[in-house]
Amino acid sequence: MTLSKPPMPVVQPLPPGLVTLDDHEAHARTQLDSNAWAYFSGGAADEITLHANRRAWNQLQLLPRVLRPLDSAHTQIQLLGRTLAHPLLVAPMAWQQMAHADGELAMAHAAAAQAAGLVLSTQASRPLTTVAQAFGAYPERGPLWFQLYMQADRGFTRELAQRARDAGYEALVLTVDAPVSGARDRERRAGFRLPPGVASVNLAGAPPSDAPLEAAATWADVEWLCSAAQLPVILKGVLHPDDARQAAGLGVSAVVVSNHGGRVLDTVVTTAQSLSGVVDAIGGDLPVLVDGGIRRGTDVFKALALGASAVMVGRPCLWGLANAGAVGVAHVLRLLRDEFEMAMLLCGCREPASISRSMVIANAMDSHL
Repeated sequence: MTLSKPPMPVVQPLPPGLVTLDDHEAHARTQLDSNAWAYFSGGAADEITLHANRRAWNQLQLLPRVLRPLDSAHTQIQLLGRTLAHPLLVAPMAWQQMAHADGELAMAHAAAAQAAGLVLSTQASRPLTTVAQAFGAYPERGPLWFQLYMQADRGFTRELAQRARDAGYEALVLTVDAPVSGARDRERRAGFRLPPGVASVNLAGAPPSDAPLEAAATWADVEWLCSAAQLPVILKGVLHPDDARQAAGLGVSAVVVSNHGGRVLDTVVTTAQSLSGVVDAIGGDLPVLVDGGIRRGTDVFKALALGASAVMVGRPCLWGLANAGAVGVAHVLRLLRDEFEMAMLLCGCREPASISRSMVIANAMDSHL
C-alpha cells in the first residue's frame, strides 16, 4: 500500500518589520476580524491575570555568570525519555482555522520544522490524524501530544485517547483548570460565535450532555485515565503545590503550571509566581512545564532557572499563524529559540542543564528566589 503524502500548508511571505513577538501580535490584530480577535486575545473578567502573566516574567531579573567556558554550547533538553533540540512546545489552542485557513495543519508543519513540540487541542478544527501525519513527516520533530478534556461519557473519552494513540500521539495532556468557562467579557461584547466551517471536528459523535459539570474532571478521573489511556498522562493547569503532590502520587508523567492564559479565573496567581513552589513540591520526581505570558527568550531562560523542564507557548504562535500561516509560526518559534540561546550564553551557560535558580532574582532589592 502506498501512503499518501501529508498535506502541505500554503506558503506565504512574512510581512516586513516583524522582529519580535510583540510585532507579531500588533500585526495579527490587523489580520483578524473582531470575532476571532476577541476569542484569541481576550482573558477572563477584567483580564488582570492575563496581563499579570506577562509582567511577572518581566519582574524577574537575571544575574549572569561570566568567564565560563561556552564551547560546544547547545539547547538540548531531556523530557519524558526523549532528547529534544530545545525546550519549546506549542501549547494547545482551539479552532485555529479562525486565524488562518490552514489552521492546525500549518501549526504542525511549522512546529515540526523548528523541532518544537506540539500539543493539539481537543477542540482542534482539523482532524487529529491529519495533524499527526503532517507533524510526523519531519524526522527531527519534537514530541506530539494530544490535549484532552474529560468528556461526560468515559467510553468516548477512552475512544478519543485511543484514536490519538493510534495516530502517533505520544502523551495525553489532561487540562484540569477549566471545569467551566470563565467570564470572558471581551467575547460577550463581540458576540463571539464560531464562523461557518469551523468546528471541534475530533469531538464529532460525542454523546450529548445536559449537565454542565457532568464532565468536570476529578482525581478519580485522573487515576482512571492513567490506568486506561495506554499513554503517559500530563496534568495541565496545576498551580498549588499540594495538587502537584497529589498528581505525582496518582502516576501522572508530568505537570504543567498553567492558569489557562488568564482565560478562566481572573486574579488567579501568575504562572511565574507558582512555578518554583510546584517544582519544589515534585520537581525531583516529575518534569514540570510552564506556560502563560512567555514572550522572550529570556522568559524561557527564567522558567528553566526556576526549575521548569520546558515551556509551552500559545498566543504568539497564533499571531504568527494569522500573519503568515506556517511561515509566521516558524518565525515566532525561531525568534524564541534564538533569543533563548543568546540569553543562555550571555548568562554563562552552555547548556540548559547548567541554568540554575541562583541566576534569577525577583527584583534588584530582593534576595535570591
